[in-house]
Amino acid sequence: MHITSITMRKFLFIIIAMLVAVVAQGAGKEIPATDSNITFTGRTAKTSDGGVRYDWSGVYMQTYFSGSSVGVVVSEEGTSYHNVFVDGKLLRKIKVDGKTPHAITLASGLPKGFHRLMMQKCTEGDYGCTTVWKLLVGKGATLKPVPRSSRFIEVVGDSYTCGYGVEGKSPREPFALETEDCHEAYGALIARYFGADYALIAHSGQGIVRHWGDKQPTSENQMPERWTRIFDTHGQEAYDYKAYKPDIVIINLGTNDYSTMPLPSEKQYVGAYVKFIEAIKGRYGDIPILCVTPHSANIYLKAALGRLRDQTLCMSKVYMANPLDGIITSDRDLGSNSHPNKQGQTKIAFALIPQVAAITGWEVNQLPF
Repeated sequence: MHITSITMRKFLFIIIAMLVAVVAQGAGKEIPATDSNITFTGRTAKTSDGGVRYDWSGVYMQTYFSGSSVGVVVSEEGTSYHNVFVDGKLLRKIKVDGKTPHAITLASGLPKGFHRLMMQKCTEGDYGCTTVWKLLVGKGATLKPVPRSSRFIEVVGDSYTCGYGVEGKSPREPFALETEDCHEAYGALIARYFGADYALIAHSGQGIVRHWGDKQPTSENQMPERWTRIFDTHGQEAYDYKAYKPDIVIINLGTNDYSTMPLPSEKQYVGAYVKFIEAIKGRYGDIPILCVTPHSANIYLKAALGRLRDQTLCMSKVYMANPLDGIITSDRDLGSNSHPNKQGQTKIAFALIPQVAAITGWEVNQLPF
């Protein structure tokens, strides 16, 4: 029997309606994901049938809701993990999988009054793409939008930005999706320090011109190209750059370009990097861009980034971050597959925070000593 896309779409509508009806008997009512009181930060797309779809690391949904419980109806292409925060505290991490829309309880037994919900995709798009259909709240509950911050940071990077292996216990431990958490990576840490909203445009193994282990000196579909799209992996639609204008863009790319032989030439790497900087400024205007030398940079990458420094001296508001040599120690600061763990990521964030403050003019908080 041939099933048309229209028939399948109607079938999904029926499934969603049945799930919502069942859950609503206990939860009270459902709110569409597109409701104005629910905000998504990061790159997302509204589907024609009322969902909000996204796959980039770090995309987060927020709202204030009244009542003692909250749930969500979601579907998933692949597998994703999401952090659930209530009133600023991490409540749980949920695993989302299954293409059929289904309900998940996010929190219950909460005290009376309004609560702030944040649900954050903490794993990267290569593994899964999430669609949020409904928010489920108690009878009589109301929602209010969470005000957006006046500050915004965009971070473009690779596995270090994704928080790959950040929850791993040892550098010898193999990667597992459940140990990836961008919330504990330096980009999200810097944003939280400054009270800024943020978007992470990051994909493990990617570089400016070459991905990890490629048998050629240059690769296809690198980060400057992915940066132009709404989705990391699950779509080719162009991004329109209207959702936000960052106060600063941090770029941390190059480890994978110079990871294994054959290496790209300095001309290839630096030329593509300069074009990427020009593309960012072409979309956002003359905003500051901070180019990071990764803590793991080898001599080839350092030489290329030195050349980049020379090439960008005449460009407006392009900065090179201070070197991170020796900041990560192998015995204390590494998680899965020798990627920075929580302490390692915190060190990277603390090294970059003063530079971000100097560039943006944002204040550095006093430490409690």
